[in-house]
Amino acid sequence: MFSEKQQKRYYQALLEKDSTYDGIFFVGIQTTGVFCHATCPARKPKYENCTFYETAEAALLAGYRPCKRCKPLSYPREIPLLVQKMVELVEENPEKRWKDQDFAELGIHSMTARRQFKKFYGMTFVQFARSRRMGIALKSIKNGEKRIDTQLDAGYDSPSGFYDAFSKIMGRNPKQSQELKVLSADWLDTLLGPMISIADDEYLYLLEFVDRRGLEREIERLRNRMNASIVPGKTKITEQIKAELGLYFDKKLDQFRTPYLCIGSDFQKSVWQALTEIERGKTASYKQLAEHIGYPKGMRAIGNANGANQLAIIIPCHRVIQTDGSIGGYGGGVERKRWLLKHEMEY
Repeated sequence: MFSEKQQKRYYQALLEKDSTYDGIFFVGIQTTGVFCHATCPARKPKYENCTFYETAEAALLAGYRPCKRCKPLSYPREIPLLVQKMVELVEENPEKRWKDQDFAELGIHSMTARRQFKKFYGMTFVQFARSRRMGIALKSIKNGEKRIDTQLDAGYDSPSGFYDAFSKIMGRNPKQSQELKVLSADWLDTLLGPMISIADDEYLYLLEFVDRRGLEREIERLRNRMNASIVPGKTKITEQIKAELGLYFDKKLDQFRTPYLCIGSDFQKSVWQALTEIERGKTASYKQLAEHIGYPKGMRAIGNANGANQLAIIIPCHRVIQTDGSIGGYGGGVERKRWLLKHEMEY
């Protein structure tokens, strides 16, 4: 998250079209739904309508689409026609999940396309397509807007395209949601970046950073197992976890009390229960965790269950480290893991 001082500096760079800031930040324009880089020639927005991001991927996940005037994804090089075409195809059909056959139909080899995309954009094509797809769903959650407003902001001229894109992530389309079990998804801004919570009036089922790799699959598993549709909204549970996270980051929370429900195998649940027994400010190794639950040779299985945890921070998988003391991986990113461990040790 940028400080107020940084944001004002970036806004001044945007007004002055300062080229030294191109690639340093990206700005999402709330009134148009696009994101730009510093030297965009378009009419400048008001400061209050700007949101600043470190990466293009973060802007995509927030629901913004690339500006057609400044083409922020192509900076600082001219984008090849092949790569430009791939971006256009994603914009035409954001809900599409690309397979090798799709590239073949364009007359190109999938590896060639992916390599070129990575070279020019600093992210893989799959990352780009996923981020755009997720951004559409997450923007609905963040803004809690009416369907027609969300659909137009996402760049769709007709409802059908938006419904398809939304339902690819969140289940049945929003219009049909009332016919199924409905879970509510809410957007939470935290010191470590935005998170998403999914809950009903009884339990919290998911709490994750919105840029977590694999979040889309996590959401799909959740809604399939519960035969549910997920729609933007708030419940007493989402409000409770929002309040408790605020206290946690302010070092004023003794224990999370939001009721939650873990959906997984008996083995996974035993691992997640063991995670909650690691005291705040302390860590445990995968080996120690395996021995604790009576599965001493199951460190790999322990690691897989750890990675399948859908309740970040509450079920503290960030407190598990390697046997040699190294920090190990974390679904929300290693830097967040370091921050959380330091934060809890200073409690």
